[in-house]
Amino acid sequence: MFTGIVTDLGTVELIAKRGDTTVKIATKYDPASIAIGASIACSGACLTVIGKGGKEGGAWFSVEASAETLAKTTLSSWAVGTRVNLERSLRVGEEIGGHIVSGHVDGVGEVVSVESEGDSTRIRIRVPKQLAKFIAAKGSIALDGTSLTVNDVDGNIFGVNIIPHTSKVTTWGTVKAGDKVNVEIDMLARYLARLKEFA
Repeated sequence: MFTGIVTDLGTVELIAKRGDTTVKIATKYDPASIAIGASIACSGACLTVIGKGGKEGGAWFSVEASAETLAKTTLSSWAVGTRVNLERSLRVGEEIGGHIVSGHVDGVGEVVSVESEGDSTRIRIRVPKQLAKFIAAKGSIALDGTSLTVNDVDGNIFGVNIIPHTSKVTTWGTVKAGDKVNVEIDMLARYLARLKEFA
């Protein structure tokens, strides 16, 4: 489980495709604190660490992505140099600064527009129609692993605001119209919709 609060901005260093796809990601995390088998959210996708190395400040870890992960997320478009939002898994008793995020991506959205709004940035995103019913104004959503509040909804397009701090420490500072993003809907919305099917 995660909270959608990004704690590092990693960079893809290597992609190896043999069977599943292995991705090596540069990080500021201390490799001594990363366990083999640990889960790290990589731009919102929960991936398992299979290797690590280097020293703090110049470290890396590697993960494996299955064909299913590549088909359902933006990972298939990653290349060497791609920046990746990173979050370590939540420890019991830690502060939950965002919302409960599973790291299970529900689909891929597309950035429709990026506009300055005061010091912040207003971003509008189009999602697949089957996900639109789960998104509500003032609700929570995880986009590329970042916990955000939905400002407004119009059909299958919704808006979020990115504050300067978030732009600086995540991939949101370089996002542009046409970019694809991993979308994880709020867990509560998912279960409420499922319960409604049986009401």
